[in-house]
Amino acid sequence: VQLQASGGGLVQAGGSLRLSCAASGRTFTRYAMGWFRQAPGKEREFVAGIDWSGGRRYDVDSVKGRFTISRDNAKNTVYLQMNSLKPEDTAVYYCAAHRDYNKVASLVNEYDVWGQGTQVTVSS
Repeated sequence: VQLQASGGGLVQAGGSLRLSCAASGRTFTRYAMGWFRQAPGKEREFVAGIDWSGGRRYDVDSVKGRFTISRDNAKNTVYLQMNSLKPEDTAVYYCAAHRDYNKVASLVNEYDVWGQGTQVTVSS
């Protein structure tokens, strides 16, 4: 599978963005998916993950109640809806896939395939 992330941009604090990650190939449902982000000078960090069916999801405390991960297997796409954005959400956001499709993984080294990243900038 190959991944293409899109939807980033510049938004004011309190605004919203929806990131999309389109997967190529016919094996999308064999992967669990995740979103990570990396701010300048910081390590890449997990944001949210979802299993192959969408039935299990997990996100980190810093985005709980503001970000929602979802997937549409018919469209081979995973989404990250981001509401109530804060300046500290500014980062490059990456989507990723891992083959243990029943598991919502949160570690960078658990993921097998990465997209190219999309920049999200939140102004105060």
